[in-house]
Amino acid sequence: MKDTQRFIDDTLDIARERLETGSISRRSFNQALMVMAAMAGMGPMRSAFAAGGSLVVSNWGGDAVPAFEKSYLDFAAASGLKLQVDGGGPTEGAVKTQVNSGAVRWDVCDGEMYSSYRLGKEGVLTPIDYSVVDRSLIGYGDIHEFGLANYTYSYVIGYDAKRFGANPPKSWADFWDVKKYPGKRTLYKWMSANLECALLADGVAPDQLYPLDVDRALRKIEELMPHVVTHWATGAESQQLLRDGEASMGQMWHTRAELVKHDTGGAVDWTFDNAIVAPSVWMVPKNNPAGAANAMKFIAYALRPEVQARLMEVYNMGPVDSKVNELLSPELQRINPTAPQNLSKQVSMNNLWYADHYGETLERYLALIGG
Repeated sequence: MKDTQRFIDDTLDIARERLETGSISRRSFNQALMVMAAMAGMGPMRSAFAAGGSLVVSNWGGDAVPAFEKSYLDFAAASGLKLQVDGGGPTEGAVKTQVNSGAVRWDVCDGEMYSSYRLGKEGVLTPIDYSVVDRSLIGYGDIHEFGLANYTYSYVIGYDAKRFGANPPKSWADFWDVKKYPGKRTLYKWMSANLECALLADGVAPDQLYPLDVDRALRKIEELMPHVVTHWATGAESQQLLRDGEASMGQMWHTRAELVKHDTGGAVDWTFDNAIVAPSVWMVPKNNPAGAANAMKFIAYALRPEVQARLMEVYNMGPVDSKVNELLSPELQRINPTAPQNLSKQVSMNNLWYADHYGETLERYLALIGG
């Protein structure tokens, strides 16, 4: 399962929890699903194929199929195209197989940014038509010939505010400092952002992180291992570890950090200080069924400020257009990864590095934490 899928699935879990606790209405929950349908697929839609008058968006599956279909109804009216969502998962292998076999069934894919670099080099993606897609609507995130950022999320420090509230952690160096900040820690099982966090803790300057020194990062992580209660695999797990006091600090997605802060009445808090922020990507397989022109129309529509704002309002996924922040409430601006006051505190993930090194580095990381 890819990192963006894990994050998307997690935001859906959050929406369900909010519905069950009464913090959102059934109508708001249904609207939430509408906002996500272009980013996931489930059930019969997994086998959806592009047909006449249809445009198929591929993501990693899950419960969000009805979401963007309804929220994009005005796109359908304007374009004459019916939106379908295929949750089969746009892995690099799947995209290459479809294109190389001549049996492409996806028009637009919401995938990993680093994958778009590799697939573009391999000649299986259609270049983004920036005469149609307004690149000025992307104030943050990668923009390259074969892909562009579509939303953002951050890996942040969550901490026990009752214990550390008078002097909260402000960096990954603080996270690693178990003398100044006693207690257990938790890190993400699937590595993303962990190497950056370790190197920042070891004194590497943010502008000197890349190329990542993997050996140094793994040594730093090994140093913390006696204090790691577990490596969380789901956002709910990271939330529970802090809520139940099993960990005094944790590396978390900003969405889960905000939720556990709310659930505990502020007993757990979090910060964007030294956080790692990352974008997902829109990319278009070569020879897509609906045609490149229609794929570009969809991407252009999805980047409209009001659509980006709706995604943040429902799921706290950060807009890639910094000006969208002005459309959000003050409360949402506070937790928006790309709000100017938050983005300035963070380090941006370098997806070009991940494009070249992710697979073999993940194997080394998993071997380390697996003992």
